[in-house]
Amino acid sequence: MPETGYNQHFHGKAAPAYNIRVIDHISFDSTHPFIEHFVFLKNLAETGDGCVAKATIPSPTMILRQEILADNGSSGLATIYPSPDDFYRDLSRTYRDAIQAFYAAGCRYLQFDDTNWAFLIDSGKREQLRERGIDPDEIAAICTRILNASLEGKPEDMVITTHICRGNHASSWLFSGGYEPVAEALFATRFDGFFLEYDNDRAGDFSPLRHWQNNGNPQSKIVLGLITSKFPEPEAPEAIKARIQEATEYVPLELLCLSPQCGFASTEEGNKLTEAEQWQKIRLVCDVATQVWGRD
Repeated sequence: MPETGYNQHFHGKAAPAYNIRVIDHISFDSTHPFIEHFVFLKNLAETGDGCVAKATIPSPTMILRQEILADNGSSGLATIYPSPDDFYRDLSRTYRDAIQAFYAAGCRYLQFDDTNWAFLIDSGKREQLRERGIDPDEIAAICTRILNASLEGKPEDMVITTHICRGNHASSWLFSGGYEPVAEALFATRFDGFFLEYDNDRAGDFSPLRHWQNNGNPQSKIVLGLITSKFPEPEAPEAIKARIQEATEYVPLELLCLSPQCGFASTEEGNKLTEAEQWQKIRLVCDVATQVWGRD
């Protein structure tokens, strides 16, 4: 809905304007193309050599943030849902139904991609919310509520994780700041794993990970995004291993993992590195992980 949308102003870049429009009560469409896309991926990836196809979808909190950012009523949400609680209920139910649909299609690894937490981390964005009479901590609490309601009743043999993204468009970014402002609310969600960007100083230090101990899922993994996907220069393996060791102050090594900070092409423009440089980064992740944790 670009004609009434808003622009995401990345650092040095602007993405196309867009928004959502709510025309009726929310429910899951069993013919959603994401299910077909997953089945296509599963048939390619799961060939008997231990590979597991992973589906990634927008987090339910992203719909909440679209309404907050547009700030002009253009989505029509308030017309359909005069009571926010009714909206939160239907949104969570829709995601529960989506989870079951992915499971029925053979998905055992699902990820919620979420820039909303990073939005609530950024001090400038938090101040903008306060100027509009919105408490960012209250929004964080609502996000926890929506996410946990969405995860209720998930199949025991299905892993559901979340990736917290600070923006990834043509090697640029949207938000800056450490996880401290949202750490308690974030780690109160019952995900099986948290993919956290930690590739530069904008991400802050590891101290917010102390709140992980209060997580409702004590076996949840912390996936450290220490290797940037924005630029081609390779990180030094010893430096990466040192940072992993630093994180063990808060999370046991056996519950830590390693990944790139984000995707290599979150938008159609892609990031400023070649395909060969992308695979070099992926090999670096694999090599360091093998050195730290060994092979299963």
